Amino acid sequence: MIKEFEFYHGLVFARILHATQQRISITSFPTPDNGSYIINDKIGIYIKYRTSRLSPWTFSFQQRHQDEILDMKNKVGEVYLLLVCNDDGVVVLSFDELKQILNEKHESVEWIRVSRHKREMYAVRGSDGKLEFKVARDDFPKKIFSEIKTSELPSIEPPIVIKRVFSWSDS
Repeated sequence: MIKEFEFYHGLVFARILHATQQRISITSFPTPDNGSYIINDKIGIYIKYRTSRLSPWTFSFQQRHQDEILDMKNKVGEVYLLLVCNDDGVVVLSFDELKQILNEKHESVEWIRVSRHKREMYAVRGSDGKLEFKVARDDFPKKIFSEIKTSELPSIEPPIVIKRVFSWSDS
């Protein structure tokens, strides 16, 4: 049986892979949870999702979730939080933006609320504050790839194409 999180994580991976023609490696970050991944050994992503159809979407963060994001930041460097708002879109926040809404003091449970009206961008607020700007629907995955210089990505060798001609005629 396919697990619910696999659908939402699959959406994230598909968007990442289709956003570039470069070779991408995605590995899981070793944690007890299943929401942390590393892209090209350089960028951490932490995925949370909500299945609510309509805005607002509220994401809860236990202390261990924030500790895991901090651990990834310390080990990898660059980390992004990806908030999948059902089929509406994905909000991407850098670590610094995350710290504006969930500060360094990790409570036992904190929250992030994402809201969006029709034809508008996402407003994001958390237990400890709110973003002073709105997040565009197309920021993900652009924002992540702006951190990866094209020269750092290995190029994909073009596939070898072998052409064969088949015929149904009797010869």
